[in-house]
Amino acid sequence: QLQLVESGGGSVQPGGSLRLSCAASGFTLDNYAIGWFRQAPGLEREGVSCIRGRGGRTNYVDSVKGRFTISRDNAKNTVYLQMNSLKPEDTAVYYCAAGIANYLCPAGGNYDYWGQGTQVTVSS
Repeated sequence: QLQLVESGGGSVQPGGSLRLSCAASGFTLDNYAIGWFRQAPGLEREGVSCIRGRGGRTNYVDSVKGRFTISRDNAKNTVYLQMNSLKPEDTAVYYCAAGIANYLCPAGGNYDYWGQGTQVTVSS
């Protein structure tokens, strides 16, 4: 069965850090563009970061540049989103998605597989 599973969410104070993981089963993540998205209550889903397949380019939305880093561990078939200097406005459910077409990063579009999401809450 092909699936993505996110983990690593939680509650942190402003300025704190979290590392989200996106683990794949049933397919090889390195062959796919991977996107991280988030959706806060009452807001539309927003693309946060993405990485192309096979060691390709990365991209970040302006609001997270310099604070978030996307990376791959091909041995673990996992993509990470390291989130530092977290702000209350980063609070959302975070999703990862995989798409076979590399142009999806950063052009966006229809990813093939989605995870179930993990909650990130930044509050004092």
